[in-house]
Amino acid sequence: MVISHDADFLNMFTDGVLYLNVQSRKVEQYRGDYYDVVDQIANQLEKARSQNARMEKQIIDAKEKINFFAQKGGKMRKLASKMRDEVEEAEENKIEVRKDDKTITPFTIEFENYVGPIVTVHSVELMNKEHERVSKKLELVIKKKMRYKLTGPNGIGKSTLLKRLINAHSGDATIHDDVRVGYYSQDFNALDMQMSVRDALHEMSNEVTDQQVFKTAAQFLLTGDLLKQPIESLSEGQKGLLCYARFVIQKPHLLILDEPTNHINFRHLPIIADAINEYEGAIIMVSHDDAFVDKLEDIEEIDLGKLLNN
Repeated sequence: MVISHDADFLNMFTDGVLYLNVQSRKVEQYRGDYYDVVDQIANQLEKARSQNARMEKQIIDAKEKINFFAQKGGKMRKLASKMRDEVEEAEENKIEVRKDDKTITPFTIEFENYVGPIVTVHSVELMNKEHERVSKKLELVIKKKMRYKLTGPNGIGKSTLLKRLINAHSGDATIHDDVRVGYYSQDFNALDMQMSVRDALHEMSNEVTDQQVFKTAAQFLLTGDLLKQPIESLSEGQKGLLCYARFVIQKPHLLILDEPTNHINFRHLPIIADAINEYEGAIIMVSHDDAFVDKLEDIEEIDLGKLLNN
């Protein structure tokens, strides 16, 4: 039994799906691979909507007749009363249409103009096959609208390199003064787990109001009591959405993204990809989600494996 937000992965081996219906509070069982089941559910939804539309039309027609008959008196009024009971029964028998899982609404990560280099890199530290740290020369000046994806074999130190870059002010690399860095960590270690969701959003800007915080949180399905809860109480998916909500408020000049699709429901990914494509700042990222990266525009690859072997 598997739970995953990766639809393609699920489709490789599933023979059936258990759908947890929040409305009916029942577990529904479907046969077939993942995409077959998605189609089955979509067909059920369409059938239920069509049936309800027909019933709704019949109910409206019946109500018009009831109003007409009720004004006539005598037998017609009795008929109107009988029809009213039938209408009430028909309304009760309307099919409860399953609501699709909610998705986040389109959002924008603003870039407040920053002139000049955002990051300057001279060298990077990588891990070789003998688990030894090796420094390799890499001359790179990153400005706005420049996007890089780091690739290479597991264990070479891609995520470690991103962590070192966050506060880089050394001879190897420098993030220039006044650059605001937005960081998505695959293990969320950049978040204070004891902080409330509301405070975690507020801390991203001294100028943000409560109203803006609530509005932004709602875009990412972080509503109601969730705002008062400590971050540690959130699901992994909600923590991921919180990171993107923080970017919206922060308006970073540089996004450092370490597996930015980890734990995110695949229904949200097209919206996140659109936001990243519209973002005008600099990006350095690591991702094993090729389907997601394919949705991103103007991404240049830096192959750390080749760099290590040169």
